[in-house]
Amino acid sequence: MNTNGTLKVALVTGALAVFLAGCWERPPTEAKQQGFRGTGMEEVKNPRMEKELVALNQLPEVPWEPDTTGPRARDVYENVQVLGHLSEDQFNRLMASITEWISPEEGCNYCHNPENLADDSVYTKVVARRMIQMTWTINSNWKQHVGNTGVTCYTCHRGNAVPEYVWSTEDGDPGAGGFAASRQGQNIAGENVGLTSLPRDPFTKYLSGDENIRVQGATALPAAWPMDTKDTKESEWNYGLMMHMSTGLGENCTYCHNSRAFSSWEQSPPARVTAWHGIRMARTINNTYMDPLEPVFPDNRKGPAGDVLKANCATCHQGVNKPLYGQPMLDDYPELRASREVTRVIGRGFGDGGNMRDCSRLYL
Repeated sequence: MNTNGTLKVALVTGALAVFLAGCWERPPTEAKQQGFRGTGMEEVKNPRMEKELVALNQLPEVPWEPDTTGPRARDVYENVQVLGHLSEDQFNRLMASITEWISPEEGCNYCHNPENLADDSVYTKVVARRMIQMTWTINSNWKQHVGNTGVTCYTCHRGNAVPEYVWSTEDGDPGAGGFAASRQGQNIAGENVGLTSLPRDPFTKYLSGDENIRVQGATALPAAWPMDTKDTKESEWNYGLMMHMSTGLGENCTYCHNSRAFSSWEQSPPARVTAWHGIRMARTINNTYMDPLEPVFPDNRKGPAGDVLKANCATCHQGVNKPLYGQPMLDDYPELRASREVTRVIGRGFGDGGNMRDCSRLYL
């Protein structure tokens, strides 16, 4: 073989190695049996990826233990509208923590006017109030999904002003011409759906809209039950969301489903019920808290179609079946639990799914 031939072989071999490294997981992987042998009820893990995920899911240090006595924040500072019931020290500790969780580089000025901390002219301050109310609602009203572990701002943000995993409506459908002039939202290996050709935006239908998620019939004759009349296209949207959930939680299908009877709730693992509540919690987050903030966010903080960035399963989970591996970070920040006074605030319409569409009003 001449020099040119050797060079071509080397280039092809190198390109193949890069391709395989990016598209395939090299062994060994580990499989844990979750059901009877022969049923395919196994959870597959990659030990190398597990080490990386553990490193990415460490809790930040708690700055100090706050004094819960003393004057209330509302009596010390001006314009404290949702955290006024906290003690001054609790309030300051939470503000310091939120700064580290969300804007460690920008600091307090990310949400505040440095010349007047009480000023509401910085839009991120209005958004932050609403996000605190959202956190209260999740921790008080969605225990079917978050349990007593709950969530904090860090659960999603992890030191980023914008959580790493969010979604928005896509602007248009990039076609290819001819018979492929419209891709119908799929066939372009969407990252949201595990790089498959499934519809790349399953979120608008299921995590913003309230369409049912079901593709397998419970009877032999599809017409026997209205929910069994799913067509192939709708099944593809369903499977797109399932692919997202699998990737977002770092689990395969058997984490929530019994492989011998995917449609059977009675034979499914308990995680399926938890996931059912999680889908509906995501809808509440997006419809009650995120979408109404559209007039508050500037254009550079919206998606290509002009809507706000919203939450999906990966926003909190970030590759593990329990955010932060289930570490009870909320225990260190009881201020983000719904106290009796917070519950009264929620009951006034801030977080009960009420019709609070105009979030530009600064009393939020």
